[in-house]
Amino acid sequence: MKSKAWTEKFMQGVFFVAACASVLAVALICIFLFANGIPAMKEIGFIKFITGTQWRPNSEMFGILPMIVGSLYVTAGAIIFGVPIGILTSVFMAMYCPKQIYKPLKAATELLAGIPSVIYGFFGLVVVVPLIRQFGTALHKAGLVQNPGNGNSILTASLILGMMILPTIIGTTESAMRAVPSHYYEGSLALGATKERSIFRVIIPAAKSGVITGIVLGIGRAIGETMAVIMIVGNQARLTSSILDGIRTLTGNIVIEMGYATGLHREALIATGVVLFVFILIINLCVAMLKRGADHE
Repeated sequence: MKSKAWTEKFMQGVFFVAACASVLAVALICIFLFANGIPAMKEIGFIKFITGTQWRPNSEMFGILPMIVGSLYVTAGAIIFGVPIGILTSVFMAMYCPKQIYKPLKAATELLAGIPSVIYGFFGLVVVVPLIRQFGTALHKAGLVQNPGNGNSILTASLILGMMILPTIIGTTESAMRAVPSHYYEGSLALGATKERSIFRVIIPAAKSGVITGIVLGIGRAIGETMAVIMIVGNQARLTSSILDGIRTLTGNIVIEMGYATGLHREALIATGVVLFVFILIINLCVAMLKRGADHE
């Protein structure tokens, strides 16, 4: 009994140390970002830094509004393409999929999560970019757009990011749907509802927390993705209203220039990381509020 009690206390200590290490890692990242980024914002001017439209380090012009808007564009595009496909795929796998093809389909969706982002970037560069270039040219000839673009665009990045967030959304949503008690579904059918109505009016609302979690995790990956986006988005620090134009994201801006940045330029890039970090915190806060609202319901 003494040995068992000692083992339990030892493992409790191990778990406590692991938890403290996680908290410490987050704290150190926060301290590094804010300690190096806040002074740069003060020197540049917070409003000027956030709302400025010119990013010219050689002229000490550090406005990140084009990168903020660019990140929002590609993230919103990824949500538009990825979320519906991911949820519908989860519905099929949880409620319709025959046993013979479930394992291959499950393995395929899990394989998507294991593919390196640079491979997604190569696929986008070789396959998707030419298709979007042809699409833009067709629209230009039809007089629907003025600039057809060269294929490296918001639309291309949105498609690739939508593909990249699929395994996260599918895995989380499917697990949440399978966790819903079976009598919910059976009771809905017994009351005369169709199978589709039972799924979308009973099962998915009951699994709302898991579905939201999957979407948020997907958003987190989309807004933080770097390598694939750099390869296909054009990396042009500008404001645009056309999805066929190239833009630059916050993460892309940091990676492209951090290798040679010095002085205020380097600090401005770290401040860009602070803005990105705050975006992630806001997203997590919104999710917590949504979950709290769902629990009260």
